[in-house]
Amino acid sequence: MNEPVVSESEREIERLMALHPKGFDLSLQRITRLLEVLGNPHQKLPPVIHIAGTNGKGSATAFCRALLEAGGHATHVHTSPHLVNWHERYRIGVKGGRGRLVDDAMLADTLRRIAAANDGQQITVFEILTVATFLLFSEQPADVVVLEVGLGGRFDATNVISDPAVSVIMPISLDHQAYLGDRVELIAAEKAGIMKRGRPVVIGHQEFEAAREVLVDTAERLRCPTTLYGQDFSAHEEFGRLIYQDEFGLADLALPRLPGRHQYANAAAAIRAVKAAGFDVTEAMMDKAMATVEWPARLQKLNDGKLLAYAPAGAEIWLDGGHNPGAGEVIAEAMAAFEERQPRPLYIIAGMINTKDPVGYFRAFADIAEHVFTVGIRNSEAGLDPVVLAHAAFDAGLVAEPSGSAIEALQEIASRQLPDAPPPRILIGGSLYFAGNVLADNGTPPT
Repeated sequence: MNEPVVSESEREIERLMALHPKGFDLSLQRITRLLEVLGNPHQKLPPVIHIAGTNGKGSATAFCRALLEAGGHATHVHTSPHLVNWHERYRIGVKGGRGRLVDDAMLADTLRRIAAANDGQQITVFEILTVATFLLFSEQPADVVVLEVGLGGRFDATNVISDPAVSVIMPISLDHQAYLGDRVELIAAEKAGIMKRGRPVVIGHQEFEAAREVLVDTAERLRCPTTLYGQDFSAHEEFGRLIYQDEFGLADLALPRLPGRHQYANAAAAIRAVKAAGFDVTEAMMDKAMATVEWPARLQKLNDGKLLAYAPAGAEIWLDGGHNPGAGEVIAEAMAAFEERQPRPLYIIAGMINTKDPVGYFRAFADIAEHVFTVGIRNSEAGLDPVVLAHAAFDAGLVAEPSGSAIEALQEIASRQLPDAPPPRILIGGSLYFAGNVLADNGTPPT
């Protein structure tokens, strides 16, 4: 069997991981020092749209990118984590067209220069990868940067940005409690740390009033011009169309390509953010963005690839990397909506890491899922044992059993298919790391 090809940049990252910690160490001192050695590239960027939140920040990033590219703007995009390849974290903007993932030689050269500038001093790999974002984006011309926070906000490595065009806070719920606190108001305070005095803020839909109050209070204290979902802008479905409204007027748009009603609010926040950042936004741009937006492993339907051969004929397979109780609720709502339109038995194939709340995630599916198969995560020291994860699903009121892999789980589902029964609906997810494993097995990595 041929060994997998390791790219030049992957070798550089592996070397860095052998030298530096892999985890998070929330502080800005190390990254600020390194950026200064490199000439402060984070201060040489085009306007930055800085996006934080527990859920929806990846979707908001995707909508911002689609909207800006629909207007012909060269748009650099940073996301975290990646699914299959490290290059996914860095999308280089192209004037008048679709951005491209950074090429391998460029990323490898950037990482080598950063390592040389750091000169062996204490730093985390995540901080080095964030420095790469600023160095790459400062050296390639573009009109705008869409910058997704990695973890939290206040002490996230991206928060060296001192003068964002707009700060965006997406829905807050419990996640990363060990780092950010065990109450939504504490987590909201950490996310609000990306707000900068006097700079525009867009606050997306907030389920928890306590989180909303913290965000609004922080914005007021910093005297930030603030727009709030449900008060200053909104979106809803009407006759199969998305109706977006803000103080500038109303737009009648195509429904977002990303499925699920929760995406209406995510799209609305992105539209309002791009406007707040100072860009002209036309209805034609908005309509094109809704039709072209893409975000792998966020309720992504697998229509092709190697895995379909193992599933029952006619099965509907959805991939989603949502991994906390809030994400479980919106994904379960989407699955319930699919069930209303076309009834099918729902199976879940889940893999999760040990920093999450699996019982909270699974609880949302207690009344709609037929069976859960739990799977380990490759290349992750934090992956939950499938037996432990199956017990968590059981504690949430589900019938569950461990499985050796996603392929084995699909085969088991196929073996249970009765001739006269409708083909199943299969949700694969529970972690972006697991979703990355699945996309790699399927042969369909993001591009």
